[in-house]
Amino acid sequence: MKTLVINAGSSSFKCWFQDVPDQLPQGRLEPAWKAQAGAAADLESLLRGLWEGERKAIDSPAEIAVVGHRIVHGGAKYRESVLITPEVRAGIAEQAQFAPEHNHIQLEAIRTVDRVVGAVPQVAVFDTAFHSTMEPSAYVYAGPYSWLEQGIRRYGFHGISVQYATRRSAELLGRPASTLRLIVCHLGNGASVTAVAGGKSVDNSMGFTPLEGLMMGTRSGSIDPGILTHLLRRFGYTADQLDDILNKQSGLLGVSGVSGDMREILEAIQKGNDRARLAYEIYAHRLVRETAAMLGVLGGLDAIVFTGGIGENCAPLRQDVCEHFGFLGLKLDLARNAAPKLDQNIAAADSAVQVLVIRADEDWEIACECNRLARAGQLSPPHSSRPARA
Repeated sequence: MKTLVINAGSSSFKCWFQDVPDQLPQGRLEPAWKAQAGAAADLESLLRGLWEGERKAIDSPAEIAVVGHRIVHGGAKYRESVLITPEVRAGIAEQAQFAPEHNHIQLEAIRTVDRVVGAVPQVAVFDTAFHSTMEPSAYVYAGPYSWLEQGIRRYGFHGISVQYATRRSAELLGRPASTLRLIVCHLGNGASVTAVAGGKSVDNSMGFTPLEGLMMGTRSGSIDPGILTHLLRRFGYTADQLDDILNKQSGLLGVSGVSGDMREILEAIQKGNDRARLAYEIYAHRLVRETAAMLGVLGGLDAIVFTGGIGENCAPLRQDVCEHFGFLGLKLDLARNAAPKLDQNIAAADSAVQVLVIRADEDWEIACECNRLARAGQLSPPHSSRPARA
């Protein structure tokens, strides 16, 4: 099934294309074609590159059987991937109040497919859906109960990445996901920790928005809400100013004054920058604390999984975190940790807890969800006579 995936973030569009077989392989398939754009205005020309120009992979957009989209926020309504209908579009727009930097852009991507590709089944794969299995004790905030009735609750994010990492972990460990207790650390510019039991999410460090939880590249993560009321009363900050501070001026960047990029933080540490070192130490401490919290929720642990750009590439961080869990019998193979192959177990042979480094692949997981819906007969058939758009 010729599948196009559009992964729209807050500041970029990634496109992925492959002819996905009915019987999915273990691991992933590399794309036959991929491209990236930095703005919504560039998406149309980016898509045309799939069937026009030197890098084209198909002769006509009519060959595309299905288009899968990453949608950040599905709210409480969308608990699994769905075929995009007018009703679903309205639902995505409604949830944009909770993820304005993402859902609006992702709706624009859907409309661009309408205009450029034509009448093709489109699938919404929600970042929040994997976390829909959390119990009320995990997702209800300890504020007035009316908050819950207003939709103010913990949703969890990075679900597409965690869902892939869970499935891939089961393949690497040679065990059914239903038998595993995993802590999945998705560490990129955004970062979260998820407790997965029996293949299902039971807790996630992110909450009502992707701001809660870990320290991140430019996001503060969880802070005392009293700080916000203090800033409002004492200094007269506006809501927009606070939003900008918490999302764009905090985290690694805010503490270090250097960068929100972990690679640049490590370089600054090597040059003796004390604030960069402090930023790294806070990041590691918060990651240990959130991981330990998930350990308590799970009541035991089979593996810690590191994924995302930092999770895959920052060996010192993995070592610093894992050393805190030696009391579980966790032991790293230091040589493997220093230079891991992606999708590898880097625990020592006699470790009681496994440590996996898994390459994040939201695009492949979205393609797999399209495949699942097609096999279940939930997609309308592709329009083979659909004309190419001019």
